[in-house]
This record gives sequence, structure tokens and C-alpha cells, in this order.
Amino acid sequence: MLRLEVTCDPARIDFDRVYHFLNAHSNWAQGIPRDLFDRAMAHSLCFAGSLAGEQIAFARVISDYATFANLVDVFVETEYRGNGHATALLTEVFRHPDLQGLRRFTLATNHAHGLYRRFGFHAPARPDTLMERYAPDVYKR
Repeated sequence: MLRLEVTCDPARIDFDRVYHFLNAHSNWAQGIPRDLFDRAMAHSLCFAGSLAGEQIAFARVISDYATFANLVDVFVETEYRGNGHATALLTEVFRHPDLQGLRRFTLATNHAHGLYRRFGFHAPARPDTLMERYAPDVYKR
């Protein structure tokens, strides 16, 4: 099996491919306007995973690089799932030197709880202290 190559170099990330996946296939970013997508990518630490030069996976982190980070937009292209590529990608995300020693690292997931538990994530210890403003259909308005 080929080893996933992971990069954070924006010049080596196919953002058109990422946009297509998020806009057409994700359940969280369908309909996102391209200019909004571009702004989000420009202000995030992005990770792309490739096999034999083909980008098949992506993740991005929003952070102040000191105390807090939020993991978002994690995906592996459908035909490559089930081969450990998400684990390989996330291993590199959590090894990144700018993401060490953070007080809080968060994420939201509908179905990948088992994957994220392997990286130390769990339900909030004090959910009563967390609040959110959530607009799931904001791109469809």
C-alpha cells in the first residue's frame, strides 16, 4: 500500500479539488461561496494528503497557535476510505510543531467519534460550560 504524503505548503495543495469536495460532497459546507472558501483557507493551517501525486485527503486547523485550535473540513475522498488515510493525515496534523502545547483542541463530528478518540478527543468534560451559535444552512440563504 502506498504511503500518504502530507503537506502544509499552500503551493502544493489543490484548493480547487478541496472546494469541489466541500461544496458538492460534504454535509457541512455545501453551497459555500468560493470567495468565502478562499478566505477561510487563507486564514487556516491546511493539510493535504496525496498518494502517488494525487490529492485524496484534506484537513484544516483554525488556531491562535498558542492556546486554542479547532479541527475542521477533514475528509478522505470516498474511493480511498477505509485504508488508514484519515489516521495518517491526522497523525501529521497533531504532530505539527505549531499545534503543540495548546490548552484546548476542539472539533465537531457526526460520525467519526472512534477515529478522533484515538487522538485523545472525548465528549466535553463540562458541556454545561460550552455554548455555540450554529447556522447550518447559512450558505443556502
